[in-house]
Amino acid sequence: MLRCLKISLLSEIFVVTNEAQKFFITGQTEELEIEIPKENILIEPAGKNTLPAICFGMHEVEKKFGTCAVAVFPSDHILDMEAMNTIAGTEKLAGEYLVTFGITPASPHTGYGYIKPGKQLENGQKVLEFREKPKLAEAKKYLEDGCLWNSGMFMFSTKVFFEELKTHALGIFAAFSSDKDIRQIYTELPSISIDYGIMEKSDRVAVVRLGYKWSDLGDFDSMYVESEKNQIGNATYNCDDISMNSTANLIYSKQDKVVSLIDVNDMVVVDTPDALLVCPRKSCQKVKEIVARLKENKDERALFHQTVYRPWGSYTILEHSKGHKIKNIRVTPEKKLSLQLHEHRSEHWVVVKGTALVQVDGEEYYLQEGESTFIKPKTKHRLSNPENIPLEIIEVQLGDYVGEDDIVRFEDEFGRV
Repeated sequence: MLRCLKISLLSEIFVVTNEAQKFFITGQTEELEIEIPKENILIEPAGKNTLPAICFGMHEVEKKFGTCAVAVFPSDHILDMEAMNTIAGTEKLAGEYLVTFGITPASPHTGYGYIKPGKQLENGQKVLEFREKPKLAEAKKYLEDGCLWNSGMFMFSTKVFFEELKTHALGIFAAFSSDKDIRQIYTELPSISIDYGIMEKSDRVAVVRLGYKWSDLGDFDSMYVESEKNQIGNATYNCDDISMNSTANLIYSKQDKVVSLIDVNDMVVVDTPDALLVCPRKSCQKVKEIVARLKENKDERALFHQTVYRPWGSYTILEHSKGHKIKNIRVTPEKKLSLQLHEHRSEHWVVVKGTALVQVDGEEYYLQEGESTFIKPKTKHRLSNPENIPLEIIEVQLGDYVGEDDIVRFEDEFGRV
């Protein structure tokens, strides 16, 4: 977001995301003291890969601003801020070409796609060929051929983009040109990347070299490379690394948990409340195959995270069973949850940090740190944070059903009634 503000006004920035990430985004922008227009946060009804997501954004930009140049950035890349000046300078080139940005390879990396540049243009090169993520021997040959890493960042004129979309992906063009609701549109769309859908088919593609620090953080290996290392060469998060004769590992676990690797090098160990991953760093790309297998089996652990973001803050599920659930709830300053009730469960709240304003059946009272309250089933209640510091509580749910859909809202500041 801060990078985009270097070349755009806040009102010109659009974010394409999904329902699960919407409140995570608004929470992060609030932390940055940035208030992006609500209508500029676009919610995809389903994940359909990069081409539909980009089409959604381009369609809304054109509707609001007319014909213009649009820069497209994945949200999780590391990029030197100075590169934004080069990117902004490609606006004229984007009037004739679909512009992609290539990175000069630092190594024969097998996790990136490659671009083969051709004849020189005004401030870029014509693209001769896109090449898939290679095996190591092929990656070395790509470097000898002068290929660039495909960064997945673009500059498009809305005019050129929709002309090429109509030529190479007529079905998608027609869907977004209709008067249908976005949910109806997405039912008609294939899941397809922008590379497969347009870039590899079009003869109007140019590449601009970015000679700046860049990483797509696309896997745990990239995360290791970009992370600070401890004295024995491991990158650790949250946990205490007490390893022996082990280096070049990425270790993620619970805060204050001791993790010890012995005679292990170049590995990834990621320990979360509902999953454990152990693999060589060079095999990180295969994690996607595991996620795909979980989704095929309709395993909720591939869809829902332990920490869930809401417009008022977040909650983390600490423990759960069929008849109970324990949450750590964080309410941001001066925010309140909806006035609500639950048909099947009771709730016990204990304040860990801050001050809670509690409303139960029309009665209001305050709870300080260490104090608690009990909410019976079918009782209207509301939790608020009246202070300018975060509120943290532990919530214990008990009942014959503790699903997140057991909620009836009566009033809500965020339009969810």
